[in-house]
Amino acid sequence: MNKSTNDLVVEFVAEGGDFRDWEPGWNIRPTDPVATVIETEKNGTLTRRLERARWSLTPGWSKTLKMKVPTFNARSEGITEKSSFKNAIKTKRALIPASGYYEWQTDPVTNTKTPFFIRPAEGETMAFAGIYSWWKDHSLADDDPNVWTLTTTILTADAVHTLDDIHDRNPVLLPRDWWDDWLNPTIEGTQDFVDAAVAAAIPVAESLEIQQIVAATDDEPVEA
Repeated sequence: MNKSTNDLVVEFVAEGGDFRDWEPGWNIRPTDPVATVIETEKNGTLTRRLERARWSLTPGWSKTLKMKVPTFNARSEGITEKSSFKNAIKTKRALIPASGYYEWQTDPVTNTKTPFFIRPAEGETMAFAGIYSWWKDHSLADDDPNVWTLTTTILTADAVHTLDDIHDRNPVLLPRDWWDDWLNPTIEGTQDFVDAAVAAAIPVAESLEIQQIVAATDDEPVEA
């Protein structure tokens, strides 16, 4: 993501939020902070905010921030039945803005990995469909500024035909006409709702531009 905080606040019609030391980055890894758009409802009023979240969802019932299994991605299929995600998908849905993402293609014979940068052809902002959860550190006092951690994950689906030779899954990239409904906590996130969002995201994924990357190391990909 290469946009400033202010750019994202304007684009997503948000009211600000808590960013602390978050900065846009091009090589974001699981558990790194990511810009996350969320919407809450109180007394009939919806409030949309752009927040800083830890990329790997931790449900409120977890005793530790780090989960035993990876939770930076969430399979959209059957998500309403999965213990880590079923509560969040109902009302705590999020959008994670990005200008593109990296995917690694693995050669089944040599096991070598080739990185690709995938992005909108017109350079528009993408919005990954996500969910979020607030995790409380009970070892800290209630008035400690670090007692609550916002965590998030990105939904995935079977890869569209234009991307399935790179990886068998791709993130769910919502079209703009889905942004409001996805964020709206008054709309219950049933499996039918999720499936409809995944279907609406297919044309977005099919339109993405794919660029192979030359990498000196896994840490420093460079555009070819």
